Amino acid sequence: MKILIIEDDPKIRTYVGKGLKEAGHVVDLAEDGESGLHLCMNEKYDVLIVDRMLPKLDGLSLIKTLRGSGNLTGVLILSALGDVDDRVAGLRSGGDDYLVKPFAFVELLARVEALGKRSSSLPLAQSTLLKAGDLEMDLLARKVRRNGKIIELQAREFRLLEYLVKFKGQLVTRTMLLEGVWDYHFDPQTSVIDVHISRLRKKLGDTGNTLIKTVRGAGYIIDESV
Repeated sequence: MKILIIEDDPKIRTYVGKGLKEAGHVVDLAEDGESGLHLCMNEKYDVLIVDRMLPKLDGLSLIKTLRGSGNLTGVLILSALGDVDDRVAGLRSGGDDYLVKPFAFVELLARVEALGKRSSSLPLAQSTLLKAGDLEMDLLARKVRRNGKIIELQAREFRLLEYLVKFKGQLVTRTMLLEGVWDYHFDPQTSVIDVHISRLRKKLGDTGNTLIKTVRGAGYIIDESV
């Protein structure tokens, strides 16, 4: 299986990753919620192992965002919080299983493999059509419509809009866009995002910036009520 571990403790992250690789699985690692979410939205995994207390974006918020986007990948939550209320909150956020730290690796492996079998039996999610208000994106046909009218977009513009719509109603930071759309893991100190957002608004007829709203100093939000 292909497994993503989102854990800020380097010792746990390395230990669990090493054990899963020895068990024959392919493993990716993320040390904070934001980078973990970026990987989840751009790669396909069989199981996610998510720490509850993460920097930048906490584990439960990450899981809620994934479920809101239609991602049904099995999630095992790791947490030092083991009370009944904590476990219930984790499962209600969209987690499939909950394991309290400290844990035995053999139990974690058994839970991960059980989740993988369960996920493989689920039907594929119908996530090739994205909607936000009067905007529709067909990811298979690579077509965009607004009010039924086809909008011609270049490849980068399409990717930018797809990323924004997947996070509709939520703040998308400039860092998320640089990593998710341009694959930059540094700030190029250019206006590349602003230029593409401006072109995108013009093509979408978003003259009043009501669909793609700017959050000054932070990023952008797709307003799905438009």
